[in-house]
Amino acid sequence: MNRDALAFLRKLVESPSPSGFEQPAQKLVRERLRDVVDELRTDVHGNVIAVLNPKAPFRVMLAGHCDEIGLMVNHIDEKGFIFFAAIGGVDLAVLSGQRVAILNRKGAVPGVIGRKPIHLLKPEERTKPDLKIEQFWIDIGAKDRKDALRAVEIGDPIVIERRFTELRNGFVSARGFDDRVGAWTVVETMRCVSRMKLRCAVYGVSTVQEEVGLRGARTSAFGIDPHVGIAVDVGFASDDPGSEKKVTGEVALGKGPILHRGPNINPRLAELMERIARRKRIPFQMQAEPRATGTDANPMQIARSGAATALVSIPNRYMHTPVEVVALKDLDNAVNLLAAVVAELAPSVDLTP
Repeated sequence: MNRDALAFLRKLVESPSPSGFEQPAQKLVRERLRDVVDELRTDVHGNVIAVLNPKAPFRVMLAGHCDEIGLMVNHIDEKGFIFFAAIGGVDLAVLSGQRVAILNRKGAVPGVIGRKPIHLLKPEERTKPDLKIEQFWIDIGAKDRKDALRAVEIGDPIVIERRFTELRNGFVSARGFDDRVGAWTVVETMRCVSRMKLRCAVYGVSTVQEEVGLRGARTSAFGIDPHVGIAVDVGFASDDPGSEKKVTGEVALGKGPILHRGPNINPRLAELMERIARRKRIPFQMQAEPRATGTDANPMQIARSGAATALVSIPNRYMHTPVEVVALKDLDNAVNLLAAVVAELAPSVDLTP
């Protein structure tokens, strides 16, 4: 990955943007695309929509969501301790002892997540932990509730404070790769295909609120009414000691993006993408999807009268934790594949099963 693209990935991942509060990430997306697309707009929902060759009648939509899971302030007690609710699918097991940033109207307030010390836990609490979110709290060092309210207020979003970290062999770790890598891939694909002579209109969408119900893809797809919709998200890697290949399939970091087969995937589009990947010698892996994928591909498929949809996933370890891990070469290959697919899409391509 070149330095410019890597710097953008780092900035994008480190911009705190939980569902419903995606403005920091979307600002970066707009800056990255401003000078390379024909149209650039943000809709009332918060989706950033970039368009190339807008007058072409055949519309292709690329979607990657920029929101991440997070927390939200919902109670401050008399001593100034802050209790919170989850935004999206938060794993309670990873919360204890984390540093957090509470995003107020002026910036960020640092805090730490506390819990009863292990020394004071009952034996059954140690061996069979039944974690509940109300067992955790955030300490910002406030004197009391009045003091805490000078810094934060009910409804402020919260993210775990983790930085982008480069590991060995081109692996990187951060929170929020689900799905900043998808938004990154869409942006970089738009930059790549902007230099091509296109036979279709390409709509690159950095969608919002995927983690709370695929909401941004639903509204943007309705407005765009695409003929083809390709979502970019993360997929479960199975190359770590805790994964079960019999459950998720066999997927490893660094061996290429994941393609999918199943009812959420148009079979003709899937065949086309596999054929292009093999011809271009772009490595890819395959994963079974026997039902709706739970990604932006789902609402795109059933928007209006329907679209031919596909899903490209970036293999990801430790999903929905603060230390997700991906391989940079998988991101580069995802861009290469999407750009090659977009270059071949035209009204003459029959995607009817």
